[in-house]
Formats: sequence, C-alpha cells, structure tokens
Amino acid sequence: AAPDLPYDLVWQSRSGPPQVPWLEPDVNDHLAALAEAGTTSVVISPIGFVSDHLEVVWDLDTEARQTAKELGLDFARAGTPGVDPRFVAMVRELVAERTDPDGAKLRRRLGELPLWDTCPAVCCVPPRRS
Repeated sequence: AAPDLPYDLVWQSRSGPPQVPWLEPDVNDHLAALAEAGTTSVVISPIGFVSDHLEVVWDLDTEARQTAKELGLDFARAGTPGVDPRFVAMVRELVAERTDPDGAKLRRRLGELPLWDTCPAVCCVPPRRS
C-alpha cells in the first residue's frame, strides 16, 4: 500500500498447540522495540485475517492498542475486508474461475499460477479414517 514506508512482519498469536513456541517477534514486543528506536506512530494490519473476529479484536484492538498507548505510540489498525461486497464478489469470482470447466479461459483475477492454478479432483482426497 505504501512501498516507500518501512514495515515489519510480526506475529499476534500462537500457531498450533500450547507446547509449540510462540512465533516471534510478538507484536507487543516489537512495539516496545519500535518505541525505543524512536518510532512515534504505527499502523497494524492483520494480513493473515479476512475478518475482525475475536483474535483480531482482542490481540490487536485491545492488547496491542494498550501496549502502544503505554509506550506513547500513535496507533491505528487497518481494517479487514470482512463482508465488504467487493471482497465477497472477488472471492466468488475466483471460485467460479477455478471450478468452471472452461476456467482456464476465464482466468482474469489471478492470472496463471503454475504451482497451484488448478486443483485436480484427486488433489485433496480426505484421509481414510479407521
């Protein structure tokens, strides 16, 4: 969105079970490091989420916002697409392009992605359960 501005990739929450170590750097720890380095304002964007669900609201809107406030950082959180009609239409079009028998001729949104452009019927066969 702003290629001329600096950015960092940080994590807001655990990935996996509790015995798996937390991904780093943690957003709150990174906010402290930014403040210590002289940063005065931050914009947080939850790029791994398409909606403002509990994890986004708690981790970012509550905890990270409070951390930023305590550190004296101006804080803003970018919105997620959620149910914006443009986002919903885009997802619908992408699914239609990939499921249409003539889909290869219809690829407009993503273009050709040679590694995962199509998913054959046997690609994601569920595991057998005993």
